[in-house]
Amino acid sequence: MAAPSISSSASTAPSQGFEDYSVYSNLSDDELLQLAIERSLTDANQDATAANMPLRPPPDRNRSSHNPPPDRSSHNPPPNRSSHNPPPDETGAHYSSHNPPSAEPPDPLTFEGTISCFVTGSGKRMVAYRRHNGVLVHLAPEPQAEEEPLFKAIHVGDSCRVRALVMRPETNLMLPSKPGWLAIHQAAFYGQESCLRVLLSAQPGMVNKRTERGETALLISASKEHLRCIQVLLDHGADADLPNHDRESPLFKACERSSAAVVAMLLAHGVQVNAACSQGWTPLHEAVCRSNLEVCELLLKAGAKHAQTDRYGISPLFTAAQSGQLDALRFLLKHGADINSQAADGATALYEAAKNGHENIVKFLVSHNADANKAGKTGLLPLHIAAQRGSDTIVSMVIPATSRARIRRSGISPLHVAADRNRDDILETLVEAGFDVNAQLSEERSKLYEDRRSTALYFCVINNNIEATRLLLEAGADPNLDMFRPLMVAARLGCIRTVALLVEHGADINAAIPTHPTTFPAVYMFCMKYLTMFKYLLDNGGHAHSCFTCTYNSQPHPPIKTSRSPRDDFNNPDADQSELSPARGVQFCEMISAPSISRWAGPIIDVLLDYVGHVTLCSRLQEHLDSFSDWSVIKDKAAPPRPLLQLCRLLVCQLVVPRRLQKLPLPGGLIRFLQHQEGAVDI
Repeated sequence: MAAPSISSSASTAPSQGFEDYSVYSNLSDDELLQLAIERSLTDANQDATAANMPLRPPPDRNRSSHNPPPDRSSHNPPPNRSSHNPPPDETGAHYSSHNPPSAEPPDPLTFEGTISCFVTGSGKRMVAYRRHNGVLVHLAPEPQAEEEPLFKAIHVGDSCRVRALVMRPETNLMLPSKPGWLAIHQAAFYGQESCLRVLLSAQPGMVNKRTERGETALLISASKEHLRCIQVLLDHGADADLPNHDRESPLFKACERSSAAVVAMLLAHGVQVNAACSQGWTPLHEAVCRSNLEVCELLLKAGAKHAQTDRYGISPLFTAAQSGQLDALRFLLKHGADINSQAADGATALYEAAKNGHENIVKFLVSHNADANKAGKTGLLPLHIAAQRGSDTIVSMVIPATSRARIRRSGISPLHVAADRNRDDILETLVEAGFDVNAQLSEERSKLYEDRRSTALYFCVINNNIEATRLLLEAGADPNLDMFRPLMVAARLGCIRTVALLVEHGADINAAIPTHPTTFPAVYMFCMKYLTMFKYLLDNGGHAHSCFTCTYNSQPHPPIKTSRSPRDDFNNPDADQSELSPARGVQFCEMISAPSISRWAGPIIDVLLDYVGHVTLCSRLQEHLDSFSDWSVIKDKAAPPRPLLQLCRLLVCQLVVPRRLQKLPLPGGLIRFLQHQEGAVDI
């Protein structure tokens, strides 16, 4: 429980403007004073010197931020000495300016300017007074309010002094010294039992008075574990169930502090054991979260309900699994808690333990037959979550307890999750466990992705994860199941290694995209700038003749109305293609005319001519070749008739699978020619 802070006198200034406390956080007190002096003298356009600045003692770093401010009388300066400035004989600073910072702080009520507060790097709170033009008037530590005599006496435990002050007619025990902070709260906070008795004897009606945060003296004592004070308050009729503004009762605070003695004392007084805070947590939730079995035992014997849930449907058992408290989990199950209870979002204790990577909790729950087939609100099972989080050990433990049929009904395989998160070790474990490498996302889950992906292989390829791609392909993954083929994705990414892997394992080079019809292999759209990859696809069975098929031939072509590149079309398959794609499909000459590709037209056509026989260049292809003088030789290359050697090569390649060319009983030079590795061959 944090005691209310004492407000400084500057906080009452009507024109006060607060700056960010972190602005000067790296400067010491001396450096701040020096900086203030220099700024003031600079603003006055005068030179100044400062030397031998007196050292200030560092602030006490051991004070707890949760305690009320201690007695500051020991820090008061001797008489006739300013608390903000050293005496004249202790400083060597002198000013050549006629307007140095003021030695005395201005009156905040009448000061015309801004009053800003900040905290130094050593934790000292400072206040600066500036004119509206930015000139510094005064800089000093923020003034502290003097603690009242009664509160000071309670702080030090001087009960005689408290009795004397209470007996004075002018003393009003119902008047707070700080927001809502009465003398009884001061005594409860510091555990001053004797002072508490004096106060309650003088004013019994203050026993249930609250602070600004709604805390009673009993709740404060429970938070600070002051047993004697708790007993005194209970004996004087304190309401043991009166909560603070967050609906946290004294029992709740005692469980939060893991104080079995305080819990036992309150339970003996008959407090409500199942009273929940504003978030729905009960004292049992708090005790379980801290794995205090002694407190849990006391609560359950007093009637605590282990099935009571918070506002999110979370039970104490769920809390134990979530926080990794195995002993508390075992304790609750021993006392009848439901191992398969679900939170409001459907999550179980096993689901949450897998999510947070608590291997010991997962092992215990699985050994006690926890249901691994209960899904969360997203439809994911504990196995999916474990694969997502990357815990190979938890995945191995949950696999035997998970139904394959239940996984299929979820619409997503743990292989998809592992591939999406690049969990290669999890992927290998799942493959070894026999999960179907060709499992596809359900239609509902596939629609969540713009590219309508469906296989784990697609996830690996789009993540550019070569090793995971190899693992799935070697395990039998089919590279031709997705609407947008993994080969097209690899080509778009420019990864020749992935392209080679997919082609070696049967990827269809000549596949089309259903939503983006083309008259040539669709994969060419994504590799025209990568001539090495383009040539590799042609070497391994990619069709080349369709690239020279054109419905317009030598006739003029209509203009192409598009500003998108092929990659843009691929990234947005649902976009309107009416301007780019006629019903017959996009022709190669139209695709190569895109502004981002047209400058590569010559080399692309040159490569394609090595894989075709007699072809006719349409008027648009000829325009491209005529646009650059060095490309005229390519145009001559296409002129009929084609060399007989080229026609023979085409015929051989049509009859022999490209991979078997190397095994033909032919000279090495001829083999290289057939593989398009040499421009000519000697016969």
